Amino acid sequence: MHRAERVGPELAMGRPDLDLSFFVRLGVILLDVVGMASLLQVFAEMDANITLPCNLMSHDPPTSGYFGVRVKWTKVAEDESSLNEDVLLSMGFHKKTYGNFQDRAFLQEGDSEDASLTITSVSLEDTGTYRCEIINGMSDGVQEITLEVTHAFTMGVIFPCQPNQKRYSLNFEDAQKACLDQDAVMASLEQLMEAWKEGLHWCNAGWLSDGSVQYPIINPRGPCGGSNNGPGIRNYGVREKMIHTYDVYCFVTPLKGNFYWLVQPDRLTFNEAVQACVDDGAMIAKVGHMFAA
Repeated sequence: MHRAERVGPELAMGRPDLDLSFFVRLGVILLDVVGMASLLQVFAEMDANITLPCNLMSHDPPTSGYFGVRVKWTKVAEDESSLNEDVLLSMGFHKKTYGNFQDRAFLQEGDSEDASLTITSVSLEDTGTYRCEIINGMSDGVQEITLEVTHAFTMGVIFPCQPNQKRYSLNFEDAQKACLDQDAVMASLEQLMEAWKEGLHWCNAGWLSDGSVQYPIINPRGPCGGSNNGPGIRNYGVREKMIHTYDVYCFVTPLKGNFYWLVQPDRLTFNEAVQACVDDGAMIAKVGHMFAA
């Protein structure tokens, strides 16, 4: 399931020459603008199939027909120093997808003016801003859509992460990487609250995805939330992401696969354990896999 919202209606202000119309298409609301950038926001849960709407072609088709239309989709880099990521390029019958989008991105092509992009099985890494560019004879169009992929609260578990047993050693960027290394993402405050309601108690402060540092307390005591305070979420507030260091709370979805104990005749070193799992057609588990299981 996914939904989309139009943001920034002021983009259409002061342009009486434009024929602006709002209409429902593909189950989402979008702004139909010729030759002008506008912004949409699409929300989706992990593993959903989503459609990023784009309808920017001229209402006066070129003499060469639809086959002369060039459509390019890119994922816009978060910072100017990085390169945009190519997603899909279409020129008539010729279409090509790139990188991680191969075999799961294609044009909707509901009609001759539809350049909407469908992406299957979206993941958290797909979150970002996408740009649809259309060259249609003398008329060009650009549409930007922000995609946000989220977890559902009922689809995962939170766990505290403290790499290499070093307490309070992660700045915000390191914390993000620590979760990704466990096939997880940084938890949100809402997810931490749900976990606390279900009994999560951890006496170490950890980063959350909004840049705040908090920790859940069930049984308060002197050095852990204060003995005079009741149970709840202790909040350090938003901290300096590059300066301050803490632990991190990660969120992981249910395991896709089987978590099992591989019986061996002798004790194994780590490298031997890795190889034993490979020989069994598997991979050695991560901490995140254990929590997911």
